[in-house]
Amino acid sequence: MRRSKIGLDARCGKRISVGMATYIREVAARLPQVAPEYDYVEYTKGQNLGIAEQILLPLEMWRDRIDLAHFMAHYVPAFADGTFVFTIHDLIHLRFVQFFRAYIGPYYNTVVKRACRKAARIITSDKRTIGDLVHFYGVDPAKIRVIPLAPRARFFVPAEPFRGERPYFLNVGNHRDHKDIPTLLRAWASLPESYEVDLYLTGRDDLEGELQRLSTPRRKAVVLGDVSDDELASYYAGAVALVHPAMLEGFGLPFVEAIAAGAPVIATDQSIPEPVAEVSLQFPVGDAEAAAHQMRRMLDDAALRADLVERGRRAVSHLTWERTARETAAVYREVLEEKTR
Repeated sequence: MRRSKIGLDARCGKRISVGMATYIREVAARLPQVAPEYDYVEYTKGQNLGIAEQILLPLEMWRDRIDLAHFMAHYVPAFADGTFVFTIHDLIHLRFVQFFRAYIGPYYNTVVKRACRKAARIITSDKRTIGDLVHFYGVDPAKIRVIPLAPRARFFVPAEPFRGERPYFLNVGNHRDHKDIPTLLRAWASLPESYEVDLYLTGRDDLEGELQRLSTPRRKAVVLGDVSDDELASYYAGAVALVHPAMLEGFGLPFVEAIAAGAPVIATDQSIPEPVAEVSLQFPVGDAEAAAHQMRRMLDDAALRADLVERGRRAVSHLTWERTARETAAVYREVLEEKTR
């Protein structure tokens, strides 16, 4: 009897974010280990939104006699057919369409919408996305499966904490509009002068001089640029806390990676992943005063910080990429069994 063949759209082109690329690589690498009963074909060539995606990829899957395809990111052939599973981590691009390029809204409302409706199952990484899938696309919740992501192994390994000139808060990720970096800057700058604490941000300085304007001799905002995983683990380990003011996240990997590395998290109540919500401090979107209050708590209360670190590490210890891959394979099994009935 021929073994079922799973086609993995594992392309990590220029439009794929760091978080999505991590998801694709970690899951694709582990599927043969956790579900060896299937044969896997990985498709890694071709950019998004081009001929390779729209024409060549479906042809290759047809030629390879794929029984079940898994489109692992929101870039998908416009007329994807056959039996497939579709991963969509969030619908931030529809929630905040004003922050993105003009083609994004129409793309989500045509290609992504069709893929969600045609998919045998939709995989998402946090429960909060279910409501958006129902609201924007009318997806039947019964075909949605929530599978959490995980920290990469590097962040479970103890790192030497970075020691700066002063204690520091850390922000990790890009600075797109929905990340709401201005709220973070207002919160940090509003801390009383007695708090000599810096602010470190990864990525490039694209904030139009605001960091320099807010810095003082006793408190500085520092842009770190691109950092390696080893460097990031060290920054996490040394931080007072990771502070994340985003208006919305699907499953932000920096949250769980920071917690695994020993940094507590302060984040908006719309961005924190469900598995670590109870081991973080939260504040409403756009509320710089509330964010500053939580930052002061973290600076003032060593026992609170230690408790969050300890409970946080226990919470993320259950999140592994093996678990993510195993639960993904369970979705394949479910769909293939339905197909043969």
